Amino acid sequence: MPPKRGSTGPTLFDAQRAQALEHQAPLAARMRPRTLDEYLGQEALVGEGRLLRRAIMADQLFSIILWGPPGSGKTTLARIMAASTSAHFEPLSAVSAGVTDLRRVIQEAQDRLGMFQQRTVLFIDEIHRFNKAQQDAVLPFVEDGTLTLIGATTENPSFEVNNALLSRARVFQLEALSDEAMGQLVDRALADEVRGLGSFKVMLAADARGYLVNMSNGDARTALNALEAAVMSKPPSLGDKRLITLDDLRDALQTRATRYDKHGELHYDAISALHKSVRDSDPDGALYWLGRMLDGGEDPLYIARRIVRMALEDIGMADPAALPQTIAAQQAIHFMGQPEGDLALAQAVVYLCQAPKSNAVYRAYGAALKDVAETRNEPVPLHLRNAPTRLMKGLGYGKGYEYAHDLAEGRSEQTHLPPNLEGRVYYEPTDRGFESRVRERLAWREQRQPPRPASSPTLTALDPQALSGEESQEPPEEAPSPGEHNKRRR
Repeated sequence: MPPKRGSTGPTLFDAQRAQALEHQAPLAARMRPRTLDEYLGQEALVGEGRLLRRAIMADQLFSIILWGPPGSGKTTLARIMAASTSAHFEPLSAVSAGVTDLRRVIQEAQDRLGMFQQRTVLFIDEIHRFNKAQQDAVLPFVEDGTLTLIGATTENPSFEVNNALLSRARVFQLEALSDEAMGQLVDRALADEVRGLGSFKVMLAADARGYLVNMSNGDARTALNALEAAVMSKPPSLGDKRLITLDDLRDALQTRATRYDKHGELHYDAISALHKSVRDSDPDGALYWLGRMLDGGEDPLYIARRIVRMALEDIGMADPAALPQTIAAQQAIHFMGQPEGDLALAQAVVYLCQAPKSNAVYRAYGAALKDVAETRNEPVPLHLRNAPTRLMKGLGYGKGYEYAHDLAEGRSEQTHLPPNLEGRVYYEPTDRGFESRVRERLAWREQRQPPRPASSPTLTALDPQALSGEESQEPPEEAPSPGEHNKRRR
């Protein structure tokens, strides 16, 4: 195998450091599974007969992206692959590596393939931290087979990995470890006298074990680090044994391992869950997801904006008070900040949940926009146009317009749409909440007469100045009264 460029090979200090790390590394690192038989969880990916397991066992690796939450076993699985393959395994961390490191690995992979016909597997941890240029540097060599890529990421690859690179790799999604797998992991660490805590003769109280499993949120690293901290700080109390209680683990964990990233996929998943809970009128689900987002550090003003959208999209005219409620919540967050303002958001989502639901305005506006985009944009009907000049009046602007306040019911049935859209109905109110009254008020639309076409004068009836596009030079009429002025403006 060709030596790495610029490398002098391992030294005596490297060997001593590796030996020291075997004993001094954190418990989570020491207990890292070394084979598929030791690997816990992810049966859907590496269980008996599964594609990925078969590929690992047959040493027929292909380019893959491992996507999952922290502590789910992505790096561990990559290391198991490294131990089981005859290919050269080259690990890089996107946190510290750059294009120079990638070029070195690519050159060595080409040399290795040409001289020894040995494949190279490149493992990139936290691959989502590579920018587009860095990911593009790897692409041609993954495509031609010089490199087999294994990427690990906590972020959704659809957003963080280039589409071209993504199309050349299979994405495998890892789930957070189940409580059963977490319990097995804890028990294994307590029993192992070589890599684990077996030599400390730990007695873990049953309620403490359940608390540790629950509060770790499926993150193996969190659970093992907390367990090690509790054990190492507790002196023996029963002879040479150490009893770890619930209070010991509470002290070691401090807070639950929060699974929330306000810039990642969970940000979008959580707001989607909140929105759907409100739409389905479930205040319990809405309050839970609101709490999850706020506890995870989400911007409360972002939540406030989305709540305002919920009031408009899913409630609308069924309860017109929903919008003022949400605007008030936004103002309360601005005025009070957190945590006091969080209650305003909670009150707003509960109000939205109990409010009658309607997306009639949302659908009506969408239908109107569709007609705007997909139909001929006819001129405004003449009777609806404003006519502030003599020329405009002469062209028929405003002619035949009915002033609604002068009519018996304060409503005119004149047409308000262009001729090509006559009779189109966009807004169809539901029979829920306030919209049931709106539906009654709009019943006149079903009995209205066909629209009267507006007549427009011919150009021959105009004076020469009008024909030339000039306004009449005659002095204006007397100033109209306020009421008459309003009629003309409308």
